[in-house]
Amino acid sequence: MAHDVGRLRFSLLLLRLSVFLVMVMWTVDKFINHAHAARVFENFYGIGGLGPAAVYAIGAVEMLVLVAFLVGYRKTYSYGAVLAFHGVSTLSAFKQYLQPFEGANLLFFAAWPMLAACLALFLLRAYDGMLSVESPPRHSG
Repeated sequence: MAHDVGRLRFSLLLLRLSVFLVMVMWTVDKFINHAHAARVFENFYGIGGLGPAAVYAIGAVEMLVLVAFLVGYRKTYSYGAVLAFHGVSTLSAFKQYLQPFEGANLLFFAAWPMLAACLALFLLRAYDGMLSVESPPRHSG
């Protein structure tokens, strides 16, 4: 039983690290190429006219949430925010799912397993304790 809990915690750590890797790259893009990020907000979220300061502010908030997520701090909020960020991102690409073989649209389907990973992390956050500032509860048996 303890071996199974160890494997679960290791698996959750790998999910958390891989979700963080993807999301941090999207966040870093806001600082390196704010014009690209502004176009993404306009094309996928219908939010146009974002200048560099607004994109940087969004990136800063995202980075704070992602660091909290990475270290397992305030899991209900940080894991929930990451799930919400990625859920909105996944659903905003709805048109791409309807035309999967046009351009690079097929790549958008990779968002779905990552969304499932975000949901699994949120639902199992109490067990995610490896390299986390908040330890999971001890389980007997």
